Amino acid sequence: MTTTPPGRRRLARALNAACQCVRLDRQRLAAALEAALGDGDALSGSRPGLASDSAIFIDAADLAAMDRATALVHRALSGPAFARRVEAQAPAIARAVRPNPAVLLGLDFHLGGADPQLIEINTNPGGLLVNLHLARAVSACCEAVAAPLRLCLARGITEDELPARIVASFRKAWADARGTAPLSSIAIVDDDPAAQYLYPEFRLFERLFRDAGLEARIVDASALAFDDGRLRADGLRVDLVYSRLTDFYFAEPSHAALRAAFESGAAVVTPSPADHAPYADKRLLAWLRDEALLREAGLTGEERAHLLRTIPATEIVDPAAAASLWERRKDLFFKPVDGYGGKAAYRGDKLTRAKFEHILAHRYVAQAVAPPSTRQVVVDGEATGLKADVRNYVFDGATWMRAARLYSGQTTNFRTPGGGFAAVLELPG
Repeated sequence: MTTTPPGRRRLARALNAACQCVRLDRQRLAAALEAALGDGDALSGSRPGLASDSAIFIDAADLAAMDRATALVHRALSGPAFARRVEAQAPAIARAVRPNPAVLLGLDFHLGGADPQLIEINTNPGGLLVNLHLARAVSACCEAVAAPLRLCLARGITEDELPARIVASFRKAWADARGTAPLSSIAIVDDDPAAQYLYPEFRLFERLFRDAGLEARIVDASALAFDDGRLRADGLRVDLVYSRLTDFYFAEPSHAALRAAFESGAAVVTPSPADHAPYADKRLLAWLRDEALLREAGLTGEERAHLLRTIPATEIVDPAAAASLWERRKDLFFKPVDGYGGKAAYRGDKLTRAKFEHILAHRYVAQAVAPPSTRQVVVDGEATGLKADVRNYVFDGATWMRAARLYSGQTTNFRTPGGGFAAVLELPG
């Protein structure tokens, strides 16, 4: 299979460069949040960079390429060949229980090159419910655009189906561990949740679970207690933990109760350390380009070629290769093996010697720079170009929803004027 012909991708690029006809209707968004949370200002009030007024367009060829890569990645990572590789490298806590093969994943792509490039995989991808509300609040400037807009938004799973599917995914994680035992309570857990930038989404999940008949609470991880073989939060016995922690292996002292409950099986945790290692460890991006391993995983020659086209060249940083890495640094992006959200990640052309020595002393991967696509936005009456990446929310190898993140600088930051999460409009083939 060849790379996508440039002519098939001109429409999205042209619309992203010029179209301002489709915008986020903030009044409609505020009304929906008021109905859901009793706070119409939940997203834009204290977090003005969380949601962009713009939407981005994606061509059918790129959609198909991302979906194919997603399905192949899922197949490879779910099989025994990769399980053996991961088990040899994972910490003990990640081997304590079997991973959940249907954990919700976030696959992030850059679309600035000849083919979409998968730059990251996450097991606790933020923004799903936020972006559901953004998609519902997109509007067109006139009736001539309204009909095409409805077509672009109607592809894939509908907005009405998604909430039920999300709840069902948590019930499946519970049933995989507990069989037919009833699920009664869920704790949405993070460090100091109210201070997290995506706290409004925690509240949306809390409402979603409560509407499904579950007792749901947002809980600071340090407030969890483990005693008599039970995990509790303010006296509530917790059946299932929805973990939004970025301490993926529960190593910090404040997470001791959660770690004990997970290791003893007293509570079901999703995503768990056993999910992070086989699905989100950054070294997987290097292993997913290992043709011998992919062949062992059962992928055909054409399938292997597709992954090699859609995953940038990635290598595990080896201090023995320091001279070569430094020489090639301008073409590389360095990411910590267990990193998230661009934290402690460095673009090579901005790298100092001191930061390079830090990279060599810690666990990093080096990934070939994959150019993002761009979106022209208008901020305070001035046109400006922002970078864009595309997050695919994936369950069991199938994409449930897509969203973009608009930003300037090295990585997504939710601090860029005009930037933040943006609805994705999928152009028909």
